[in-house]
Amino acid sequence: MGDIDDIAATGKLIHFTHLRWLVRIIRHPSAVLLLVQLLGLLLYPFIEHTRSARALLGAFGVLVLMLAISMVQRTRGRGRISACIAVPAVVLNVLDMVWDVPQLRPWWAMFEAAFYFYAAACLIRYMLADRRASSDELFAAGATFTLLAWAFTYVFVLCQVLQPGCFAAAVNPGEPRSWTELMFLSFALMSSTGIGDVIPITVHARAVASLEMFVGVMYIALVVSRLIGLSLLRREDTKD
Repeated sequence: MGDIDDIAATGKLIHFTHLRWLVRIIRHPSAVLLLVQLLGLLLYPFIEHTRSARALLGAFGVLVLMLAISMVQRTRGRGRISACIAVPAVVLNVLDMVWDVPQLRPWWAMFEAAFYFYAAACLIRYMLADRRASSDELFAAGATFTLLAWAFTYVFVLCQVLQPGCFAAAVNPGEPRSWTELMFLSFALMSSTGIGDVIPITVHARAVASLEMFVGVMYIALVVSRLIGLSLLRREDTKD
């Protein structure tokens, strides 16, 4: 009987642990979103040249983003807007991967960029709605940064499709830049750490790069600094 009781207690403990992790996920959807974005950033270079894997990863990322937005916003209207933007992006992405139709790539990149910009706007509105900084909002600050970086990456993809040769690099400067290279450029510009070895060489590409630098600086100055200030204020109130 003692062994049976121990097994039952162990099973209850495991079940309780699973429920606790589920509650944490529900309470911190922005943390899940940030984790998925960072994992995609690390895994994408390994599967970038396989069509089916790219389509699957893209569809999975859009699905996670839609769930995260619906959990954060708690409104069906915004979830429908997300679906209206995400579904064409996924469909065009899959069609391009399966049949290799170059004419679909500008539309695919445009819908992808629009979706990530909309997701970032939803999270920014979510962070600015409260006067107290919760732990999920701190995770949302990181998730929004990655969303903006991904959005501008698809804008760079759109620029490269419409204007071939608008980006150059130290390695194979005449070839089109891969998605990973454009992502590296986007993160470098968004964080204001420098351009690196991938550079925009046309006036249109440089205009978009300048816009991303401005967005990155303003995001840190307005949104992140506000969350830091609210976090410090909450600590002072707790001490009092």
